Amino acid sequence: MSHSAEGPPGPDIMWAPWRMAYVGAEHDKQHDGPACVFCRLPLLGDDARSYILYQGERCFVVLNRYPYNNGHLMVIPYAHVDSLLDVDDPTTTEMLLLVRRSQRVLIDAMGPQGFNIGVNQGRAAGAGIADHIHMHVVPRWAGDTNFMPALGNVRVMPQHLDDTYAALRGGFSQ
Repeated sequence: MSHSAEGPPGPDIMWAPWRMAYVGAEHDKQHDGPACVFCRLPLLGDDARSYILYQGERCFVVLNRYPYNNGHLMVIPYAHVDSLLDVDDPTTTEMLLLVRRSQRVLIDAMGPQGFNIGVNQGRAAGAGIADHIHMHVVPRWAGDTNFMPALGNVRVMPQHLDDTYAALRGGFSQ
């Protein structure tokens, strides 16, 4: 905890110098194209900048920018729908095939000991972006959870997204 000699304890400080890239970036609230962040990603035309690992016919695979764990991927249909009930059968099939492919790439590149795979449909179920359905593929390791979330309300990510992207990209290009 940070303490000042002249007053009460101050807030805890977590040094995160990599955040300056985000803080210093232009965040234009007025943009052309779709308002949905997931719909915009493939339209940016820069997969590396968007962290898109693979673009299929009906879905794409992307690194989660706010991951639960290193290697946290999402499989997202291009169709802007908010429920699995609204996803057509060919898209559902491609989503599940890409989840399987994502597991294989993650196993080959990172060697996880398990996976959390699923869908949070609706805000009440924990969906951060509730208006566009997506599937999470989260690699897990024994001991990957430590005291930081419980005591400090902080998740420690040991690898930068750029490095994770570089480690996984090759597996999707084969």
